[in-house]
Amino acid sequence: MNDSRTPVSGNQPAFLFDLDGTLLDSVYQHVVAWREALDEVGIPLSVWKIHRRIGMSGGLFVTALLRELGTTVDEETLARLPDLHGDAYLRHFDSVRPLPGAAELLRTLTDEGVPWAIATSGHSRYARKALDLLGVEEDVPMITRDQVRYAKPDPDLFLTAAERLGVDVRDSIVVGDSVWDLLAAQRARALGIGLLSGGYGREELIYAGAFRVYEDPADLLAHLDEVGVRRPL
Repeated sequence: MNDSRTPVSGNQPAFLFDLDGTLLDSVYQHVVAWREALDEVGIPLSVWKIHRRIGMSGGLFVTALLRELGTTVDEETLARLPDLHGDAYLRHFDSVRPLPGAAELLRTLTDEGVPWAIATSGHSRYARKALDLLGVEEDVPMITRDQVRYAKPDPDLFLTAAERLGVDVRDSIVVGDSVWDLLAAQRARALGIGLLSGGYGREELIYAGAFRVYEDPADLLAHLDEVGVRRPL
């Protein structure tokens, strides 16, 4: 397999991928994991409200949910929640699968010499387990929450991913499934593509800044020419 960090050929864009809901069918495992973590500290919350915040950093996620509940939680409990969520997600990881076309999309970009990286609000201890599922090498560029000061909707993850690839973020395309991905893309000054595979609606993704919306990675792969990737006929 060619290294995904191959320089851009013919001014084709680099791709910066979100992970959960974009390459992995894992959004609902994260939702259930957050519910279990919150239940463990005595915070009951409806699953649909949790889903609306998936894609944000853990700290912002909890802050937003507590604001909706109109309650406060002590600092010690807040500090426990990310680890409780990570433990719960790992318990459900056996049911996580790549989304249709995800592995093929990454392989095609690599074969065409198009740089790509993964930028996720998830933590390294469980995010890197995705690499085996996607059939990619362990050394592919992956930026996780542990490596940046702020996560989505701040742009740090995508800015760091572009820097790791050695490309200008303005020549990059962010691919994500949530409004938080697309807001972060706008703040990074990158184009954004939305995927419906994380549960957000087409209009929501467009309003958040997506210039194209596709069903899933397989649909994006079938339309790579629309986003500036030139492939041999």
